[in-house]
Amino acid sequence: MNVALVTGACVNTGVAIVEKLASLGYGVVFTGRNKEKVKEKEREYKEKFPSAFIFGYAIDSLLDERTVDEAAAEAMFALLDEMGVFVEHLVLNAADQGLGQTLLESPLTDFMRVFNTNVAWNLCLSRLAARRMKEKGGGSILFINSNTAYRAIPERTAYVASKGGQLGLMRALALDLGKHGIRVNAILPGMIKTERWTQNPDFYATVPSRFTPLGDVAVGEDVADAVYYFIAHARNTTGAELVLDGGNTVQLYPIIPKE
Repeated sequence: MNVALVTGACVNTGVAIVEKLASLGYGVVFTGRNKEKVKEKEREYKEKFPSAFIFGYAIDSLLDERTVDEAAAEAMFALLDEMGVFVEHLVLNAADQGLGQTLLESPLTDFMRVFNTNVAWNLCLSRLAARRMKEKGGGSILFINSNTAYRAIPERTAYVASKGGQLGLMRALALDLGKHGIRVNAILPGMIKTERWTQNPDFYATVPSRFTPLGDVAVGEDVADAVYYFIAHARNTTGAELVLDGGNTVQLYPIIPKE
């Protein structure tokens, strides 16, 4: 059975991606860090999409700040192999946001945790998936990146650096895996209306990045639509970036209404 594997799919954008793919008939394997939350979401997804194959798997990316849990990733793919499940599309959505860190005060291990989660862990998953894709004649890997790879935001050094590194990884994988029929691309959202948006209305009412040329910011479904494009329609596209930020990246500064 061919499926899409979506990481970090118990909340926010990950949920929208799973629901989009399941609604279109794709089989979906999804991951999350909390075992109970994964079980809960698996029940919800199966109730909403009874005809779709959906399988949740609880996994954490790191043993500690310095060490990616490669054995856990290998165990997950081994289980999928036993189940006869082939990950044809890998959607790397999970990320450490690096919130609450300060450049001059936070320990270096905080930076290492974010970078290892957002770059090294995704390389680990990509390698395991790509080995199987090579045997099957191809597949696709898709990074859910961020426009902060190009435009820094305050006190998010680790996150910004990791997203820039992730794009370099995407390009390198696209070059090395193309000969095996494996496409590797990235989606770069800007601000997204997640739980943080709804829980902090005063902050998000005035934050400059909400003032986009299009006058609005993305919702999870916008990212899910872009994922579907790369999976289903971008047959001859690899090493590409699709910016999804309402035009924020093209403006020198946001034009904030006076009223």
